[in-house]
Amino acid sequence: MIHFKNHKQSGFTLLELLVVLGIIAMLAGIVGPQVMKHMGESKTKAAKVQIEDLSATMDMYKLDAGSYPNSQQGLQALIEAPDNAKRWNGPYLSKSKIPLDPWQNEYHFVSPGEHGKFDIFSYGADDKEGGEGEDRDVNSWE
Repeated sequence: MIHFKNHKQSGFTLLELLVVLGIIAMLAGIVGPQVMKHMGESKTKAAKVQIEDLSATMDMYKLDAGSYPNSQQGLQALIEAPDNAKRWNGPYLSKSKIPLDPWQNEYHFVSPGEHGKFDIFSYGADDKEGGEGEDRDVNSWE
């Protein structure tokens, strides 16, 4: 006589797994947009801090050189002496290159500026003038 052992298998059924995946998808749909919103705000705040640091560094440059670099010399004057610099005492940044904005674009520099002695700004995530949210411009004069 053949005896079959009654094995009870443990584990999850397909229905249980689908319910759990559905719950995870719902949570991701609710939490995801909020996380992305805060990431965009963080990048904008980081750009503002970097611009403030670059502006302070420009002031140190002016103390040594007597004037701010012009638009053609640009931010590069903070790490390399311009040709006509007499009292350049740099580099004024700890790194050997100008930092990029949080969206990996170059900062824009205009001197003399339209809003002050110089203007430093980023066009935001879209790298175009204007915009809302993460695409909003970040600048040294506001």
